[in-house]
Amino acid sequence: MWKSPNGTIRAILDGTVFRAPIMVRGISPVVKTWKHPITIARHAYGDVYRCTEYRVPGPGRAELVFTGADGKEEFRQTVYDFECSGVLQGQYNKDDSIRSFARSCFNYALDVKQDLWFGAKDTISKKYDHTFKDIFQETYDAEYKEKFEAAGITYFYSLIDDIVARVIRSEGGFVWACKNYDGDVMSDMVSTAFGSLAMMTSVLVSPDGKYEYEAAHGTVTKHYYKHLKGEQTSTNPMATIFAWSGALRKRGQLDGTPDLSAFADKLEAAIRRDFHKLMSSQSKIAAKAAGRAVDVSADDFDDDAD
Repeated sequence: MWKSPNGTIRAILDGTVFRAPIMVRGISPVVKTWKHPITIARHAYGDVYRCTEYRVPGPGRAELVFTGADGKEEFRQTVYDFECSGVLQGQYNKDDSIRSFARSCFNYALDVKQDLWFGAKDTISKKYDHTFKDIFQETYDAEYKEKFEAAGITYFYSLIDDIVARVIRSEGGFVWACKNYDGDVMSDMVSTAFGSLAMMTSVLVSPDGKYEYEAAHGTVTKHYYKHLKGEQTSTNPMATIFAWSGALRKRGQLDGTPDLSAFADKLEAAIRRDFHKLMSSQSKIAAKAAGRAVDVSADDFDDDAD
């Protein structure tokens, strides 16, 4: 089976994916306490996305073995003595990548002057998740503590389940650092609560300064097949448009062509205006007032776009 194209590109570039909701007048977050955007900072390397898996056919022993570069076996431990068929998975990460992830998050928080939250399950995962916690704290203490204090922002770590509870009760307005899988899931949760999966920007920033802009919701394959059949779809182009506008803006910044960056700004402003106009039609207002879901088709958006 082919692995995810996005996952493959992210693994090559390493770095961190930053995802933030696209705010439009007239669309309020489902979580009523949220008053400000929540930016997800997702580690884009390793874990389940680079794992090795095995379908265990029957009884037998699964072991975790590490062999040093000199060929000497340094570690061996039984994972499980299978009494029947089952499934096995091994995953990994690297200190260098975790440290790069931490620095990206701290730098981003300083740029936007927002608090940084991070959570993992170090009480259960004493080595794996605890390494993430330790490297973040070491990096913060050695390189960012004074900068954060000067900027009047804070770094906060807690267990991932506690962080999720705090996020739901919060007013938003912070950067939420997540391990790879956590960020995949939580970015969908945040974007949906702010509007939909298509209402979120996504950019990968690599340690050596490369940028990859994407639509966080993927390729929407089911919608494409419906389109081929001539059926109506509800495809929301916002994330795709903002991926292009984000890339064009960054290209303008890198090349010293401000007109290109200005075009990206105007494109986003126009799309926000048209989306607000579409959602402000009398039928949509009546549906929202009655507590019903507001359905918008791709054709509706095309017809209303200037």
